[in-house]
Amino acid sequence: MTIQKIDVKYTAVATAENGRDGRVASDDGKLDVVVNPPKEMGGSGAGTNPEQLFAAGYSACFQGALGVVARKEKADISGSTVTAEAGIGSTETGGFGLEVKLSAHIPNVDAATAKDLLEKAHQVCPYSNATRGNIKVELSVV
Repeated sequence: MTIQKIDVKYTAVATAENGRDGRVASDDGKLDVVVNPPKEMGGSGAGTNPEQLFAAGYSACFQGALGVVARKEKADISGSTVTAEAGIGSTETGGFGLEVKLSAHIPNVDAATAKDLLEKAHQVCPYSNATRGNIKVELSVV
């Protein structure tokens, strides 16, 4: 597999302390959160967790990609939402892996157009490009 080359426009920087049971903060102070494993994984669930942060980033990024595609296609996506569900679990080899379900609600287009927009956004979104071929990503129109 060839590594994608990009012209970097921005670099986000965040530092974690104590891994999944500690704190994560960005270098500019705009993000500073307590992270704890969810109760389903034996943690306290008191703070957020990396999967929630990943889901938040992926849904926001995918919504942005949907906007890029919609402008090119002259489609009205006003009032649309994208929900990401990031699942974590054990792999067959003993490690951990992720899977993602992306659901989009696009009220101003028909189902076929919405599906087409999602497929095209999936080719544009940096998160989709980073995960393609590595994890299961399911797209659906709701």
